[in-house]
This record gives sequence, structure tokens and C-alpha cells, in this order.
Amino acid sequence: MDVPTTTRCLVLKEAKDVQQGAPVYHDVVVDERKVPSLKNGEVLVRISAVAFNHRDVWIRKNLYPSVALGSVMGSDASGVVVASADGNDTLIGRRVFLVPMRGWEENPRGPEKKFGVVGGTSYPVFGTFSDYVVVERDQVIATPDHLDDVHAAAWPLGGVTAWRAVVVKGQVSKGDNVLITGIGGGVALTALQLCVALGAHVWVTSGNEDKIKNAVSLGAKGGVSYKNEKWPSELGELMKKTDSTAKLDAVIDSAGGEICAQTSRVIREGARIVVYGMTAAPKTSFTMREVLKSVELKGSTMGSHRDLINATEFIAKHNVSPVVSDVINGLENGEEGFALMKSGGQTGKIVIKVSDDSKGKL
Repeated sequence: MDVPTTTRCLVLKEAKDVQQGAPVYHDVVVDERKVPSLKNGEVLVRISAVAFNHRDVWIRKNLYPSVALGSVMGSDASGVVVASADGNDTLIGRRVFLVPMRGWEENPRGPEKKFGVVGGTSYPVFGTFSDYVVVERDQVIATPDHLDDVHAAAWPLGGVTAWRAVVVKGQVSKGDNVLITGIGGGVALTALQLCVALGAHVWVTSGNEDKIKNAVSLGAKGGVSYKNEKWPSELGELMKKTDSTAKLDAVIDSAGGEICAQTSRVIREGARIVVYGMTAAPKTSFTMREVLKSVELKGSTMGSHRDLINATEFIAKHNVSPVVSDVINGLENGEEGFALMKSGGQTGKIVIKVSDDSKGKL
């Protein structure tokens, strides 16, 4: 095919008409940019679908590190390789999704180099909310056959975060009792799906009863509302209905705050508490109570390229498909996605369908 010379992008622009003292919420506009010339080792991907993450909203609020006005937004995308610096590249015509971060290839402990998530920031310098993206050849992964492009776009960032929290840090295995807090977001739902596929018994919390019911439909044993101060006791009673001696082997938490104290009576000695976010409070308390129970508190964020490959192989084997809440048609309607993200009512990922390359039923 003829390589396009321009591409439409969703670009971050400085907020206009902000009243003094009012919160900043930067604008996002459709802009036309030149498609960079392909360099050795690069491919051109025609984007089929892109997905939102909470970081996109934080960037617009100017609450994320290294926000870069004028940059293209977005971290997740799927599509088709349409050109390569190597004209005979076997990737041409292949369905792929983009690796959403740079600087962390395979070290099990952490990034080998400067780490960054693509989109909206000064490093890396490109984003995925675009018709076409030029990317390093080794920074795309073949889309599993069971995923259409909409669900493939919903996978990378949330998928690697959930995999590292559940498998690498949480060490969840068959028969474990696992609590996943704040079910409803993309990472938490993917963590649930991974745990179920591993053969674990999963329990959830949410402030929304419908989200708990949805989690049960995906394989959770049950859930409780975190709005009730006595939710830990309720959780303990629920667990006893399946096993009178049941205790939690792992907690996969997005809230922080008092999660250790809250779960202290229902957690097993030597259990793992993995915190991958702090939506409730910017710190987590860890006391002598947890020390005496040999509880392990582990921080977890994102994951490596190798983690993402391992996770993708796992979902292909177990036919796991990310949960998609809403599909929006066209980059020009991207503001709808941001509005949905801000409302917080979604159950799963919000995706923009960019082109008609998606495979399968949407």
C-alpha cells in the first residue's frame, strides 16, 4: 500500500478560560500530523482501536509526571502493520497491539532504563490515539486469535499491570482465596479473570452492587460493599459459607489506606497484600500486627515487556478476553470517552474504534 503522509491524532492542548483557582483540565483536540519516515527497525501500524486509562484523565488534570502539552494522548492501541523499513518484513499484514511502555524489558525486579508509559508525556514522545503510529518493530506483539481489535486494544496496559500484581507479586495459584478491591476498573476486572483462570477462589469489593453482580458473572464467589464499615466482617461470613476455615491467601488492592488493618481478621499467616494503586489514600499502614503474621506487603506497578508477553500467552491459552464497557466510533468523538472516564460508572475498558480492521464481533 501507499504509505500515508499525514495522520489524525488526539493532541493535548493547554486549557483555555480557566478561572483563577479552578482545577486545570487541559483540552484534547483532533490535529493532523506528519507521519514520520520509517527508520531501520521501525514499522507503521494502521490503528484499529485505542483504549482509555485513568492516566489519561490525570494527564488532562495536570496531575501526572512530565505532562507535555502538544503531545499525542493514549497508551493502548491495536491495529495492523501496513509498512516496514524492511520491505519484506513478515510482520506486514499482521494484527498486533502496541507495547505501552519503554525502559523495562525483562528484569524481574524493575526497569533496566528510564521508564515511561507512552502518551501525553515528554517520555516516550508518542501516543496511540492516532490513525497511524510509527513504532519500533520489537515493540509490537501479535494479537491473539481469540481477540478482535477492540478487545486487543483494551488489553496491554491494564493486562500487564494485573498480571504483575496477580502472578508475579501475588503468586496466586490454584485453590487460593483472593480478595480484589474496587472491582469495576479495567485492571481489577482483568485481575479477577486471571485469578479465575488460575483456579483461585475470588472475592471482591465495590461501592456498586451491579459491579459486584458483574464480577460474580465473571467467576467471583461473591463480594461486599466497601461503603459499609463492617465489610471485612461481612467478607469473613461470606467466605465461611464455602469453607468454615477459609482465610485470604492474597489481596490485590487498588485503594491503599487501611487495607492491612481491614483484612487482618480474614487473612492467613504469610499472606501477600499487593497494592498497585492508592485511590483511597496516598499511603498504606503496615503495623506490628502484620509483622507477627508474616504478612508480605508488596508494591506493584505496570510490568515488563516480558511480563506482557507471558500474560498474553496465558490469556490466549485460557481464552481470556478483557471486559469492554463502551465502544466509541471515531477519534473525533474521543471527548465522549473522557466524559465516561470522569463519571466513573463504567465496568471495564472504554475503547475508541478508529478504523474497520477489527476482527470478529464488537
